[in-house]
Order: sequence, then structure tokens, then C-alpha cells
Amino acid sequence: MKRVLLPTDFSKNSWNAIKYALQLFKNEKCTFTLLNTYTPIIYQFEYMQASSPQLQVMEAVKETSKNKLNDLVKRIEEEFPNPNHIFSKISTFNTLTAEINELYHGNTMDLIIMGTKGASGVKEVLLGSNTVHVLNKAKCPVLAIPSDFEFETPHELLFPSDYEVNFEDKHIQPIIDIANLYNIRVNIMHVYYGEELTEAQEQNRKKLEAYFKGIAHLFHNIKNQNITEAITQFQMKARINLLVMINNKHSFFENLFFKSAIKQIGFHLNVPFLVIPSRL
Repeated sequence: MKRVLLPTDFSKNSWNAIKYALQLFKNEKCTFTLLNTYTPIIYQFEYMQASSPQLQVMEAVKETSKNKLNDLVKRIEEEFPNPNHIFSKISTFNTLTAEINELYHGNTMDLIIMGTKGASGVKEVLLGSNTVHVLNKAKCPVLAIPSDFEFETPHELLFPSDYEVNFEDKHIQPIIDIANLYNIRVNIMHVYYGEELTEAQEQNRKKLEAYFKGIAHLFHNIKNQNITEAITQFQMKARINLLVMINNKHSFFENLFFKSAIKQIGFHLNVPFLVIPSRL
């Protein structure tokens, strides 16, 4: 049974990600854990007494979180009834990344599915700070769903790679699982500037060939083009509806997503984006 964590701030954006998850795995047996974290006020423990206004506020926020989670499960069961799906709820005073880390070590989930924008929906923050932190720190795969993306059956998957990862089962199995679910074609894209592959890169490329042997796949070599431009152009040309990357430290992924302005990378987040950590 697949275990999926669904963080929610009860925004329209997080509901959209939940809907995508329910439809993506409609034919799979799944346990979905709905998670709401809250840190409502500056927490000054020395002033926190049983009768204090702070404690009353804390209890009110806690109660609101639990009630909204209950309402959310009712809405899901009404709009997406499915005997394959089981739901649990977690409401906790914690930061999102800290709670996800604890749940991972508690062996709660195999996959996280969340929206790409926060509740504020500020246009410049295309990913949302929470999403960026989760993508960078989560130890299991994260599937980020754009706020306005309506579910469509995945058919073309784009997997850009610099072949710098020594691929293992844990990196490729999530791609194989989702490809098998919908008979998806995997497009492996390598962008380069004229230099030949090193021996290590060539070995890693051959590993990918072996991994995808039983799955429809194509290798694409794109020369003298910026990686972000290459992704955008390929998406338009091939009607990609799932983008997958491995978050390999010191690779183009880190340069692309964590060393550039976030607002410059939103253009290729118009499709669901699966990020697999290099260390699981």
C-alpha cells in the first residue's frame, strides 16, 4: 500500500494538490496522511501560563486546525469516494520541514504531494518558500503540483539529467512506478556544451538504459543550450505533463533551483514536478 503525505494549509492551492493526488492514485491502494502544521504566535515559554492569552490563542488555533482537517476529510470522501483510499490526520504545532523530517524517520510516507504556492499566492514567489524548503530537505520524493494545474493522465515524462548521479534503485524506482501506472514514455534529456561525456557519466547513462529497458523511453542530447530554456522548449514540443529531477547536491539541480532567483524558474513549473533526493 502506497503511503502519501499531503501537507495542507487549507488554501485553494493545497486542495488542488490533494485533488491531483487522489486522481493520480485512484486505482491504487493508498494511505493518505493529511498534515497541517501551525506556529501561530511568537512563542515565549517563560510567559506562557495556564491563564495567559497566548495559551488561549494556541488552543483556539489547535482546535481550528483539527476542525478544518475533519472538514477536509469529509469533503474528500464526498467528492472522491474511493474504497482504495484510507485517510489519517495530523495537526501539530511545528514547522512544516521539521514535522516532515520527524514523520519520515517515523516511517510514515513514501511520497509527499503538495502545491507550489503558499496561501498568500504572491505572484513573484512561484514555488512558495515552504515548497522550496521541503524540496531541498525532504528525504523522500516530493511531487509539487502547480496551483492552476488540472489533473490529466500523465503520458510524457521529462527527466533531465547531467549523468552525474551514480544511479541506484532508490533514484529510479519512483520513476518506474509512475511510468508503469500509466504507460508513460520517459524522455531522458542531457544538455551539454560540446564536451564529451566522462567515463563516469557514460557508465551512469548506460545504467539508465538498463533501468528503463522494459519501459518506453527516448534519450535526447541537446547541445549548446541553457538547461532552463531546453526544458521549456522540450515541454512545448513534446507536451510533457510530468517533470522529474534528482536533487543531486553540487549538480545543475542545485544551481538551477537554489542559487538563482526563485521567480526566474517558475516558467517550467506549469506541470507537476517530481523531485527525488539523491540520498534517501
